[in-house]
Amino acid sequence: MKPIWIVDDDPSIRFVLEKALARENLPTRSFTHPREVLDALAAQSAGDTDLPGPQVLVSDIRMPGGTGLQLLEKVHALQPGLPVIIMTAYSDLDSAVSAFQRGAFEYLPKPFDLPKAVELIRRAVQESQREDVAQESQDVAPEMLGQASAMQDVFRAIGRLSQSQVTVLITGESGSGKELVARALHKHSPCAQGPFVAINTAAIPKDLLESELFGHERGAFTGAQTQRRGRFEQAEGGTLFLDEIGDMPFDLQTRLLRVLSDGQFYRVGGHAAVKSHVRVIAATHQNLEQRVRDGAFREDLFHRLNVIRLRLPALRERAEDVPMLTRHFLQVSARQLGVEPKRIDDAALARLGQFAFPGNVRQLENICHWLSVMAPAQVISVQDLPPEVLQSVPQEASILPSSVPAPSAPTAMTVPASVVPEPTPVARAAQVAFPPMAIAASTWELALDAELHSLLASAQGDVWDRLMHRFESRLICAALDATHGRRMEAAQRLGIGRNTITRKIQELGLDAKNSDENTP
Repeated sequence: MKPIWIVDDDPSIRFVLEKALARENLPTRSFTHPREVLDALAAQSAGDTDLPGPQVLVSDIRMPGGTGLQLLEKVHALQPGLPVIIMTAYSDLDSAVSAFQRGAFEYLPKPFDLPKAVELIRRAVQESQREDVAQESQDVAPEMLGQASAMQDVFRAIGRLSQSQVTVLITGESGSGKELVARALHKHSPCAQGPFVAINTAAIPKDLLESELFGHERGAFTGAQTQRRGRFEQAEGGTLFLDEIGDMPFDLQTRLLRVLSDGQFYRVGGHAAVKSHVRVIAATHQNLEQRVRDGAFREDLFHRLNVIRLRLPALRERAEDVPMLTRHFLQVSARQLGVEPKRIDDAALARLGQFAFPGNVRQLENICHWLSVMAPAQVISVQDLPPEVLQSVPQEASILPSSVPAPSAPTAMTVPASVVPEPTPVARAAQVAFPPMAIAASTWELALDAELHSLLASAQGDVWDRLMHRFESRLICAALDATHGRRMEAAQRLGIGRNTITRKIQELGLDAKNSDENTP
């Protein structure tokens, strides 16, 4: 295990932390001045030493030869993912807050409680290990991420199709990553050296779509002053991805069917057939079988496209992938913005896992961009999440996940890519604590659950008392209001004694002006 680097000019601080961390089996390496740390990091980068680099850096804020803030900036320039804990006296609080905003993992006020300091360092070690895993994943440049069984089925299907150029139909909700799958199918196929050309058939006006697909000859229509190659010609020898194929105009479906059947087409205004050697991958969020029954989609074209079908699960069906995707998108967003990657705590991840994500993976990516810009601190907590997440009712699917099987056609080979995801740890706990029939919580219980997560994320030690105070106050006030202040009747409706309700009114500080003390 990599050591914890301790930087402090005070030998007593170094000694205390070294001994405390040694008892926890955490190796350490101590430094007196910031320059020693930078020299050690430089030696690491140059390969001049066999000593391991730091897992976590713990630094004082004021030292001879440099400050902890200056060291923080230089260390993060060399190792952006390294958690840095800044130690400071209470008088240096402003500097500590500044360091926190610049990317410090946390600040540790002096004099500090030793067990709390060790616990903080342990959390930083865990964060460092997660960063290492994320960096390893980033180094291999993953095309797609997903640990859920449903996504693993998709990955296996891509692997099975890697030696084939067969036509594939990808179905799934908007934002679920259909184009990513199409690109992966192209990359891992015999035509990978050819171009990958994508077109959204729903985004192009009907009058222009034919020319976009098949090209046109000079003079074919007003404004056609030169010959133009269409997407089929541009994708020659490669893959043409037809997104939102369910929205293609009916008359153009006939021309597409001819290309798939004959392997040739005519440019708009042209008379010479153009040969086409293109693999076609189509995608839609619609139910094509229903579109066929409604007369909006040609049945023969449907069967031409539906040779192999892959169904992408919605993000709510694979909630266990939310933490991994969130950390990945935060890393991507940080690179795009040129800022330090933000981290997210477990409570915020749990709250995200309860969100239904109607926009699927694309919505999660947008949320991570929003958090990279709008979250005030370097560590994202529950209260930093965007309003659409905080104001939403947690989905019951996080407790009892379910999936709807994809429709299949008898003439097509369907690759299974939809299974029920494993419950989250919170979900498993809920299933143990309550019988299945009691899981369907009402709206107020779900709101209570969201409030509870928010309070627990604040790391305060009085959550029980605060919630019980509010809950009992609401109960008693509602009962008194229903009985027009008659305590005896209110107590009877609540199922408690009069002495109990009187004592609670006093303990909770409720206004009893309207209570009838003399009512038997």
